[in-house]
Amino acid sequence: MGLFSIKRGNILPGFGLSMGYTIFYLSAIVIVPLSMIFFNTVPMGWDPFVHAVTAPRVLASYRLSFSTAFLAALFDAVAGLLTAWVLVRYRFPGKQFLDALVDLPFALPTAVAGICFATLYSPVGWLGETLTKWNITIINSATGIVIALVFIGFPFVVRTIQPVLEEVEQEIEEAAHCLGATRWQTFRKILFPHLFPALLTGSTLAFARGIGEYGSVIFIAGNLPMKTEIAPLMIMSKLDQFDYAGASAVALVLLLISFSMLLVLNAIQEWQQKEYR
Repeated sequence: MGLFSIKRGNILPGFGLSMGYTIFYLSAIVIVPLSMIFFNTVPMGWDPFVHAVTAPRVLASYRLSFSTAFLAALFDAVAGLLTAWVLVRYRFPGKQFLDALVDLPFALPTAVAGICFATLYSPVGWLGETLTKWNITIINSATGIVIALVFIGFPFVVRTIQPVLEEVEQEIEEAAHCLGATRWQTFRKILFPHLFPALLTGSTLAFARGIGEYGSVIFIAGNLPMKTEIAPLMIMSKLDQFDYAGASAVALVLLLISFSMLLVLNAIQEWQQKEYR
């Protein structure tokens, strides 16, 4: 082995330094700040913690945040898939402008979006005045919250599906058509299995983003206790009352749920990759 042994090294040099920097960066930016929520909650004790996170008003905010975020994610899944399909498969005037418009919710401050929605759907707004005549209320309702969450979650779905759709070769679809498959069969049996992991990822990210959304919702929700009060608003309310432990407790529940969703999503993606190998 002595003369013929080959020293194996990393393909990319500097792994130790780059890995150390990555761990330091994630610790300083993500792990340490989030761990403060846990350390602020521990001194409460178990009984006060349970009481803080299961109060009727808090449970009502959970139900509202999760239900509206779920409905918005479902809508984003359908609309995002269609939008990504159009942007990838078709050429038309203004395509670059439409493509850039998809990223606008990422760049636009959420408070600005909330003011725009509140102005648009208010009883004296452009759309709100017309909807009021039909007895349709958007402001101070769960419907308005869903609209705001659809807006902020839409880019997650489009930008997750778009690169996957670009990698799918159209020759596969043409071969399926030549073999007698209909368009629906081609989409269901060939395209959708490739797009489903990306669609699931984008929808989950939109859902997780919707759970913690605050700025674009407070202006249109009305913040009515037990009706249109979202979970992030409960955290702000407890902070205004100097109940830092209670705010940390509610924040910890949202953090654990969001992180658990991401872990499950990663496990599903790994399982699907093994199935396709």
